[in-house]
Amino acid sequence: QVQLVESGGGLVQPGGSLRLSCAASKIIFSTYIMGWYRQAPGKQREKVAVITSGGRTNYADSVKGRFTISRDNAKKTVYLQMDTLQTEDTAVYYCNAYFRAEYDYWGQGIQVTVSS
Repeated sequence: QVQLVESGGGLVQPGGSLRLSCAASKIIFSTYIMGWYRQAPGKQREKVAVITSGGRTNYADSVKGRFTISRDNAKKTVYLQMDTLQTEDTAVYYCNAYFRAEYDYWGQGIQVTVSS
């Protein structure tokens, strides 16, 4: 069974940093588009950042210049470095692995809270 396990979330003050990790198993990781999404209370899930199998990246406008997505194919892990965090970044963050429609997997989600 495919598993995506997120780690690295928690509570941080505004202006601080966190690094999320997502370790994948039972997929050919290097062939998947990997992404981070988030859902804040009362809002729809939104894309934060994605990285293709070739390493191309795409970010939501709200996080450009502050967040960096990267991947380590040998470790089957995708990362999200989050700097200059703002209270509006508070959400549950989800890892996604996408190959095509029938191969679209989600992690269980991890809480990130930005608060003083």
